[in-house]
Amino acid sequence: MTPANPTLSNEPQAPHAESDELLPEIFRQTVEHAPIAISITDLKANILYANRAFRTITGYGSEEVLGKNESILSNGTTPRLVYQALWGRLAQKKPWSGVLVNRRKDKTLYLAELTVAPVLNEAGETIYYLGMHRDTSELHELEQRVNNQRLMIEAVVNAAPAAMVVLDRQHRVMLSNPSFCRLARDLVEDGSSESLVALLRENLAAPFETLENQGSAFSGKEISFDLGGRSPRWLSCHGRAIHIENEQAHVFFAPTEERYLLLTINDISELRQKQQDSRLNALKALMAEEELLEGMRETFNAAIHRLQGPVNLISAAMRMLERRLGDKAGNDPVLSAMREASTAGMEALENLSGSIPVRMAESKMPVNLNQLIREVITLCTDQLLAQGIVVDWQPALRLPWVMGGESSLRSMIKHLVDNAIESMSQNQVSRRELFISTRVENHLVRMEITDSGPGIPPDLVLKVFEPFFSTKPPHRVGRGMGLPVVQEIVAKHAGMVHVDTDYREGCRIVVELPFSAST
Repeated sequence: MTPANPTLSNEPQAPHAESDELLPEIFRQTVEHAPIAISITDLKANILYANRAFRTITGYGSEEVLGKNESILSNGTTPRLVYQALWGRLAQKKPWSGVLVNRRKDKTLYLAELTVAPVLNEAGETIYYLGMHRDTSELHELEQRVNNQRLMIEAVVNAAPAAMVVLDRQHRVMLSNPSFCRLARDLVEDGSSESLVALLRENLAAPFETLENQGSAFSGKEISFDLGGRSPRWLSCHGRAIHIENEQAHVFFAPTEERYLLLTINDISELRQKQQDSRLNALKALMAEEELLEGMRETFNAAIHRLQGPVNLISAAMRMLERRLGDKAGNDPVLSAMREASTAGMEALENLSGSIPVRMAESKMPVNLNQLIREVITLCTDQLLAQGIVVDWQPALRLPWVMGGESSLRSMIKHLVDNAIESMSQNQVSRRELFISTRVENHLVRMEITDSGPGIPPDLVLKVFEPFFSTKPPHRVGRGMGLPVVQEIVAKHAGMVHVDTDYREGCRIVVELPFSAST
């Protein structure tokens, strides 16, 4: 098919019928109408020719520039070194390219992207200089504006307290700000940004997957990390997709997009800590009330336990005496007194049982065991300091939720910590250390509370879970209900509690609880 316009054909054109070469007039017209400013000067830079684009850019007419030196375009602000480099290259018969600040006829300034090349004769001698330049002021302004905006954005991002990171589809870190790097040093062992990204992806599995696969943004997803002796870190995370066009040349006419992921993390630990402090103050009052009720229950149960023995003895003795007296039992005054004592004892037991404060039913909910331990440690701070006990708190960085009663689980931990403090408060204990740890093991949440006290003899490790049994000396406070209560609470949560008999440097209590399958 023959093209409609032969001059646009890709086929080679036949030479002109009159000559195998283009005519000089064609060259002149080509230069005259070229869209770039072209001038020809002598060896002293006096202008011999200037094309139409030269006149348009500079504002000078032909009669105003012919014979004039190129210096009429100089504004005097271009450094001398630039001109020295220009003339140095021309002296070597080589072209020079660079940027000059030029001045138009109307005194306005513009940036000239200039190329000057020597024109050589057949002997290789320079006879003219060919200058070509174009006005790049708008391009420079645009580039500078983009660069300034980039610098301002970088300054804002780098100074922002929020941690920011940009990831590619392979989760590689493409960009991160100093706040993100600081957060990485605080939260992961190796302090690398890549490890922190992996940790965030693990804790934000569902929203991160939706963001990655569908580009759906998420906002305000809160996660927390327990850091042992240091305050926990609470993070509010936001994610969104960034769509950027492919920069490669082969997709110029069929542009494609690449998706990057932007994560923004706000540290809300201080806010959560203030809320936690307020909550702890309320919790202190609540636990004080619960401990008072628990003490009353223990007192009543202890009284019932102690009264039950004599009442049972009276009942047994009464039955023996009835069998011995036979028909004469009805008139025996001793037996009548025993019957009255037995009846009074049973009534007393019933009255005591009816007076025991009732535990309120507690609904089950997802509970963070690390948070409860941290609360108990905070509540026991005064006791720990008074006894000179050093606490080593090593929580699992990521612990699944336990379904259970928050109040009862907290009470269970409080009993264990109180027992540990009590055991280390004895005078002969010089090293006073409390070690608490949590981890996931065998599909269970495992909590260990270890103290450096005298420990529990092997023959008593089972008896300590019996009601009203205590290893404390008679003069020490304690009704022997701490561990039985712990065992009762753990059993209600389908867990197990035992004394680690392999531990010889004190006492280690191990609690294992099933965690929620949804975490």
